[in-house]
This record gives sequence, C-alpha cells and structure tokens, in this order.
Amino acid sequence: MSDKPNGITYADAGVDIDAGNDLVERIKPAAKRTNRAGTMAGLGGFGALFDLKGAGYQDPILVAATDGVGTKLRIAIDTGLVDGVGIDLVAMCVNDLVCQGAEPLFFLDYFATGKLSVDHAARVIEGIAEGCVRSGCALIGGETAEMPGMYPEGDFDLAGFAVGAMERGADLPNEVKEGDVLLGVASNGVHSNGYSLVRKLVEASGLTWDADCPWGDGTLGEALLAPTTLYVKGAIAAVKDDTVNALAHITGGGLTENLPRVLPDDLGADIDLDAWDLLPIFKWLAEQGGMSQAEMLKTFNCGIGMIAVVPSDKVEAATHHFAAAGHDVTPIGKITTGQGVRYRGSLL
Repeated sequence: MSDKPNGITYADAGVDIDAGNDLVERIKPAAKRTNRAGTMAGLGGFGALFDLKGAGYQDPILVAATDGVGTKLRIAIDTGLVDGVGIDLVAMCVNDLVCQGAEPLFFLDYFATGKLSVDHAARVIEGIAEGCVRSGCALIGGETAEMPGMYPEGDFDLAGFAVGAMERGADLPNEVKEGDVLLGVASNGVHSNGYSLVRKLVEASGLTWDADCPWGDGTLGEALLAPTTLYVKGAIAAVKDDTVNALAHITGGGLTENLPRVLPDDLGADIDLDAWDLLPIFKWLAEQGGMSQAEMLKTFNCGIGMIAVVPSDKVEAATHHFAAAGHDVTPIGKITTGQGVRYRGSLL
C-alpha cells in the first residue's frame, strides 16, 4: 500500500493521537499513586485487571456504581477551575458503593471532549486520582475520547465507574428497625447535585463566577466548585465494626427522596431540622429563588451529605468512626413506623 504525500490524516479531522499519548504518559504517576492491594497492572492495556484474593476477600460479592458530575462541569469549564471535578466524579460513585456495605476497590473514568487539551484533561484526571487515594481505591483504567463535532472546543464530559466488594452476607441495609437513630454526617456544600438549579439561581442574582462569594472567601465560582465530600473511610470503618444498619448518600432528591431508599416498606423517619444549622450557601440559594423549605429538602443535601442509620446502643461507636475520618456528625432523628420522611422544626 503506497503512501499519498498529501493525503488527509486523522489529525486533519480533529483527532490528535499524539496528544492522547502525551496525556497517558502525564497521568501515569497520578494513577500509580492509587495502587492498593489487588492492583495488578498499570495503564495502557486493553482491559484492567484486579485480584480480589490479593485484596483479602474470601467469598466476595461485587458491587458496581456509575455516575457523572452533571452540570457542575459547566461552571468548571467556564471558569477554567477543573482541578476538583475529578474528586467529584469519584465521590459520586464511591459514596454510593459504601451504602451497599461495599469497600471501593477500583475505578475507571471516561473523559470525552471535542478537542483534547492535555493540560485540562490531565488536571481533571489528577483530581480523579486524588479522589481515589482518599477513598482507598485504585485508578486502574479509563478512556479519553476526542470527538470533534460532538462537543464545542473547550467542553468536556465525565463519567465514572467504581467497583467494590464485600464478603457474602455483609450487605446493607440490614435489620433497620423502629428506634434506630439517624446520624447526619455533614456535607461541605452542594456537592454535585442540583447545579442546573444553582446556575439558574446565580443567573437570577446577576452575579458572575468571578464575583466575590456572598457568603465566604474567594469567588462565587470557587465556592460552588468545592469538591464533594468523600465518606468512604469513616463509613467503611463503621460498617466493619458492625455499628450501622444502613447508609444513605444524600444526592439528587435530597433528604426527602434518598433516605426512604434504605428503609423497609413499613418504616419511615422523623427528622428534626433544628438539629443542625443550614450552611450559608444554602441560605443564599434559597433567598435567590424564594425557595420553600420543602423544595430545598428534596433538591439539595442541605448540609447533610450522608445519613447513617444506627442502633441506639451503637451511636457513640458509629459517631467515633466518622469523626475519626474528619466528619462532623449530629443526631438528626429516628426511625419510626409509617412510611416517608416527616420533618419538624425549621431550616430556613
């Protein structure tokens, strides 16, 4: 087959294979930082290997989760502050895994863009690696897709895939009963849900991303891009110590929709809204939109990123595990008869 000296190349179509190779080389050290027991190979193969026996499991059940970052990416792209969204991506997956009682073992990412910027992509993936390090899971593979015509230049999207394991019979929720205590584990802000509404509220406020943050230090964009809290280490410690009956990650749908997902059909929850102070970011968002308390509670985490359902005689032990991992923990209610989540007190 003869070469045509002036033939069209893949690069002419907008895909730079060399840039993709440069990206892989740049992120290899970040991925290597995430190695843990069970990791078998580095990046670059057609598939990624993981040794469950090497990770210490005898009779494991695998648990998988996938998620993205949502329209929070729009703020990251528009501001150029892309370093934290990789942590968000990991958190949205592994925080779900632990709610099943599973320890996150490994993670894969998918990065899609119209025109590959090695620097932007590397910063995102280095953030993914940081999230994996904090969660004790290995970044063992991923995919970078350069797709001109699918995304405007400068735009990108992310998807994450996490796999965890637990020994057979250790799954959650388990034996949730009337009288169990609800421990609210604090969030650090909006996390990665509700950003279509957040962006609309910011637009209504008339502020730009580089405006001074109305409730804290730095810019508005920086404040809204605070990475999602990772709950893995505290949650897994509590699970292994048999101090929790259920865990609920408070994501889209807020407290109102997520807590019932871990409750038996005949049980509900009473939550005291006076048990914690609403973070200033949520007060500001509510003010911009004139939002009702009910709407806030079914849209945002409202300062509670994870709820642990704990037997009444194990509250101190469960609190210790989360606190030792750096989380603020507050009793916010109890499991009761009757379906649904009932609130008393007031956040706003």
